[in-house]
Amino acid sequence: MTTLPAATERKLGLVIDLDTCVGCHACAVACKEWNTQGYGVPLSDQDPYGAEPSGTWLNRVHSYEVRPQSGPAQIVHFPRSCLHCEDAPCVTVCPTGASYKRVEDGIVLVDETRCMGCGICAWACPYGARELDEAAGVMKKCTLCVDRIYNENLPEEDRVPACVRTCPAGARHFGDLSDPDSDVSRLVAERGGFDLMPEMETRPVNKYLPPRPKDRPMPELAELAEPAPGGLLGWLDRALERLAP
Repeated sequence: MTTLPAATERKLGLVIDLDTCVGCHACAVACKEWNTQGYGVPLSDQDPYGAEPSGTWLNRVHSYEVRPQSGPAQIVHFPRSCLHCEDAPCVTVCPTGASYKRVEDGIVLVDETRCMGCGICAWACPYGARELDEAAGVMKKCTLCVDRIYNENLPEEDRVPACVRTCPAGARHFGDLSDPDSDVSRLVAERGGFDLMPEMETRPVNKYLPPRPKDRPMPELAELAEPAPGGLLGWLDRALERLAP
């Protein structure tokens, strides 16, 4: 099994604005395209044009109708991918050491040459962020497009994850969350960004900005960062309830 680094030099990650996401799935499609031709083995599809198509996707968007106790119902589009947790359980349970967290930037990756496809990491991940590629027999996950963000052959504006580069609504932001002066850290501070399901104690690097009505101020961060019963849906319900008139 793999041990986690005591600290990382940087904490590269995403800040996702649930107030801005329109649920277009462009991030998921761009992720699928880039990761099929880039890092690791391709993301396979099974019976893509048949009656029961399936495949490997590292980025998914779920849409929920959330009904707070007061105020109108609201549709929330929720993008989901690996959160690159500081206390990543997927890393510590891996029996072959295939899963690891990089010291230099905090990105959680899978060494596919060592992965035996046992799926224990998927069981350990509380966010459902890992998938078994049926064709390759290895576990796949978001890499933050590690083969893209450091690629000096690309224009500088393209050296961000594919999902960030393609988002038409500007709902996805990328940067170093260990730097309090970075754009992403300032955005989290200004908008009250917080962890998804903090009660899991995985300390995810990625942050979410909660949905909000445009004519009311954000609630205090402490009010939204407390553990919420009901997992993801409970978290969304509570966020909207805080914002209701």
